[in-house]
Amino acid sequence: MARDSGTEALAELAQERVDHRFKGLPPDAAGLTVAELTVQRRNLFTGGFATPVLALSAERLEHNLALMETYAARHGLAFAPHGKTSMAPQLFHRQIEHGAWGITLAVPHQVWVARAFGIGRIFLANELVDAAALRRLAAELDADPDFRFVCYVDSVRGVELMDAALTEAGAGRPVDVVVELGAGAGARTGARTEEDCAAVADAVAAARTLRLAGVAGYEGEVPDADPERVRAWLRRLVALAVDFDRAGRFTGLAEVVLSAGGSAWFDAVADVFAEVPDLSLPVLKLLRSGAYVSHDDGHYREVTPFNRVPAEGALEPAFRLWTQVVSRPTAEQAFANAGKRDAAYDLDLPFAQVVRPSDGGPERPATGVAVSGLSDQHAWLRTAPEAELEVGDWVGLGLSHPCTSFDKWQLIPVAEADGTVVDYIRTFF
Repeated sequence: MARDSGTEALAELAQERVDHRFKGLPPDAAGLTVAELTVQRRNLFTGGFATPVLALSAERLEHNLALMETYAARHGLAFAPHGKTSMAPQLFHRQIEHGAWGITLAVPHQVWVARAFGIGRIFLANELVDAAALRRLAAELDADPDFRFVCYVDSVRGVELMDAALTEAGAGRPVDVVVELGAGAGARTGARTEEDCAAVADAVAAARTLRLAGVAGYEGEVPDADPERVRAWLRRLVALAVDFDRAGRFTGLAEVVLSAGGSAWFDAVADVFAEVPDLSLPVLKLLRSGAYVSHDDGHYREVTPFNRVPAEGALEPAFRLWTQVVSRPTAEQAFANAGKRDAAYDLDLPFAQVVRPSDGGPERPATGVAVSGLSDQHAWLRTAPEAELEVGDWVGLGLSHPCTSFDKWQLIPVAEADGTVVDYIRTFF
């Protein structure tokens, strides 16, 4: 799909009507289009929004987008951020505006979402063997000569299934594939040895409908990952690309794709990819980190590479989940009206950060308040003697793990520091 069609699809999002599908939005906004609501620039705290409501910080979102653009450029990396984090086409386009080569995705449905919104370059970090999806992919490639698609292969069987389905579909353009090198014993996907990778590459060479475009993998799956182990695996990946090039496996290409990079070790990727020797073709060094766009207050705050390279900058957590105290049964306990349906909890429980008193008093730190558990629709709050918390107060929660935060909200307000809502982000999970 051409980029202008994607622009039209984005514009159509603003014409969606606010209704029961969207949590946390002002009840009196029902029937307005998203564009009409946006123009009103309502305040998140005084404009009728209902708790629980998840919000993104406008300033922090922009900071994170700009920081990773600068980082990738500084290190000579192309960037295809993983779109499964947000599944938000508006953010995909902002990432591309901030220098991204394209968008990484994981499953066919995500590819169709991206194509519906005009994304012209997609890296699928998975082997694609579903015949129905391959038929549609073949049609997409044949209909749009500018569409660039690359996906993993990690088995001879997978290559055979792809070739059979694409042949049956009458595919006119070969599908570009990269051999995935597994991160080690017990890791996730990927061919386990260099010999296995060579066998997969041989199978690709024998398939009329596929073209070997490079090698790739995910260093986040390295067992017992530490800087030494991660760099050692990345050097194996680089050596694989060098060996394939020397063997003449990349004929007919304009460039060789070399790709890695989650959100925990992209500094190691930058360091090792800087060591790549000259090949017979230019090398597209493709980083795929995705969680940076919103960052978080838990897991990624702890593992971000910027902790190791503070001179390069720092990401800022952009999410905050606003919930309201609905019960205060004892001095040691309170309950707020957001739970597992609203907040990520797979890596860490939410973090109580600030309180906005129901009487309109100033926002204050959530001193002595901690989230001790989540039910489906309640947050269990443990309150120390110094905690000032009453029924009706709003509590702002920080979240851990962007991927399982975005997926619980279909329309997310973007608010400036003073609470003015300036945009709404639509997700498609």
